[in-house]
Amino acid sequence: MILVTGDAYIDHPSFGMALIGRLLEAQGFRVGIIAQPDWLSVDAFRALGRPNLYFGVTAGNMDSMVNRYTSDRKIRTDDAYTPHGEANKRPDRALVVYAQRVREAYPEINVVIGSIEASLRRIAHYDYWSDKVRRSVLPDSKADILLFGNAERALVDLTHRLAAGEPIKEIRDLRGTAFMVSRGWLPADDWTEANSTRVDTPGRVEAHPDPYEMKTKEPTSCGTANAEPTIVAKPILILSREERQAAQKEIRNKTVIRLPGYDAIKDDPVLYAHASRVFHLESNPGNARAMVQAHGERDVWLNPPPLPLAMDEMDGVYDMNYARAPHPSYGKAKIPAWDMIRFSVNIMRGCFGGCTFCSITEHEGRIIQSRSEPSILREIELIRDKTQGFTGNISDMGGPTANMYRLACKEKSIEESCRRLSCVYPTICSNLGTDHSKLIQLYRKARAIPGIKKILISSGVRYDLAVRSPEYVKELVTHHVGGLLKIAPEHSEEGPLSKMMKPGMGAYDQFKELFEKYSKEAGKEQYLIPYFIAAHPGTTDEDMLNLSLWLKKNNFRLDKVQSFMPTPMALATTMYHTRKNPLRKVTADSETVETVRTGKVRKLHKAFLRYHDPDNWEIIREALQRMGRSDLIGSGEKHLVPRHSAPTAGLMAIERRRETPSPEKLAKKFGQNKPRDGGAVTRTPSALARPARKAAGVVARPGRK
Repeated sequence: MILVTGDAYIDHPSFGMALIGRLLEAQGFRVGIIAQPDWLSVDAFRALGRPNLYFGVTAGNMDSMVNRYTSDRKIRTDDAYTPHGEANKRPDRALVVYAQRVREAYPEINVVIGSIEASLRRIAHYDYWSDKVRRSVLPDSKADILLFGNAERALVDLTHRLAAGEPIKEIRDLRGTAFMVSRGWLPADDWTEANSTRVDTPGRVEAHPDPYEMKTKEPTSCGTANAEPTIVAKPILILSREERQAAQKEIRNKTVIRLPGYDAIKDDPVLYAHASRVFHLESNPGNARAMVQAHGERDVWLNPPPLPLAMDEMDGVYDMNYARAPHPSYGKAKIPAWDMIRFSVNIMRGCFGGCTFCSITEHEGRIIQSRSEPSILREIELIRDKTQGFTGNISDMGGPTANMYRLACKEKSIEESCRRLSCVYPTICSNLGTDHSKLIQLYRKARAIPGIKKILISSGVRYDLAVRSPEYVKELVTHHVGGLLKIAPEHSEEGPLSKMMKPGMGAYDQFKELFEKYSKEAGKEQYLIPYFIAAHPGTTDEDMLNLSLWLKKNNFRLDKVQSFMPTPMALATTMYHTRKNPLRKVTADSETVETVRTGKVRKLHKAFLRYHDPDNWEIIREALQRMGRSDLIGSGEKHLVPRHSAPTAGLMAIERRRETPSPEKLAKKFGQNKPRDGGAVTRTPSALARPARKAAGVVARPGRK
């Protein structure tokens, strides 16, 4: 088979194309890679000839639109997945473009599509960049089958079945796959179709009927009203609880949920929000049903999500014989994404946080898939022994979240029947295990490896979980913080936080207290870097003003800020598009969500985050006057912005473009900011700039008093 990707080829498990290629190679197949082909003609897609089994097409590690455009729809000037960071090396909607070129080159070849771009666009979805609802990528790409999520198991099964001669159009039973079928198609006669309105209320999946409940019904007969009813004795059939549940599960497993079709939702916000809600309710592999959505005269059929990989399967995926380097054809070219992760270790997949602005759950799932200790420690040794330029420091040992390693529901049966969208919101579920001892043990064993000087934790820490394990916070702060630690409150106000499904500031304050305590005990001067989001659905001007006042009160000055970006399939994107809240049952009269859509208001919300920048004073003053808060205009401590703009407006942007100082220089420069009692400083020094950040976050830095 031949794999096509929009990224430069880097043979490392953090890059999907390398992982898939090595996996298929380990299964005995020969694999060719076409990386970043010229999409303007078919010649590049014929470079390796015609494959025996299929073309596997992906856009790369990121959605191509997120990769190329900012949250303000401006074209980015660089691409981290391209040599020299060069931009414009892939087309918009790269997945569809590449698949169409493959079809043009070889009209009869099997085409399999995957990657995060395919996963998050597998049904009709709102597209921020065209500001409309677009069809699933399946009909647009004309692919034969779509693999969503981390699709190792489905891909291996699919490839072996194709190699055995089974036609791709007959492979319809693989979890984690989607495909086009004729309208009304069902896998077998014993399958039934259910309307999506039947599942639009969250709760337990299975109602367990009481076998002892007495049910009576008036008999119907041709007799007179005075006639005695005929009593027919029937044998009592007693089924065990397990038998009843098995029967119900059998019915459930052969039921497909029909979502409102593309033509119905493209112009109907309420139906769109309803479809989005049902889609997310059917996301737990333990109880999710197949779904179908009409696209014209045909249906897009979605099988249930893939089952999580077991620990030994995860080890097998990450222990393959990777070169752990970019392809030699790139020479000495710098590839920013490689430079960022080459000394890092991925220890887990998935996230049960459920943040509505994030699509990790829709792609990797809510159930945590962890590697074993020996596998992780072996990779650290490989980095030490084989990765060029390694000096003894591991830059990260985490995943989508730093501290969910081996955390899971206390009971498998509860996990399989759960329909919560988050395990930690509005509160941490009582069934969730929050013991961090296995992660602490892993940290200690990793630090003990000869040749390892320092292991940093750069993945974001879920602080509401961390405070459940003070021992973990102590271990983290004492040994694994390189002076700066990222956490993500995202906002200070309940309105936007409730739409994000994020905890309140109380959990942040708890974590901050522990961070300060253990930093002081370790004799270290360390800083927290909180991230915030501007213009998230549910955010009002007053919310942003209150956040701005919180930042000023805590002496934070944010460096780079970014507005909310509506990415495909995210629940917050549904709020942005429909102004409805899919976290609750959706009706025409249900809650309306405040949404920031105009450029001027988005600019204001970003300005509130950088209240200290003279370039933003004018727009903030106008807003404060409009909001009746002129009391915040002035030059005193209680004021947010001065009455007049400084003549140096614009110089802040110039300062932000300067090179980031090293942590050593920061420590020397800001040593005088230590508190008088000798405790830890939790405010980032004002010269701090641009650590790696997630797409919808911001980097926080307080200024000097």
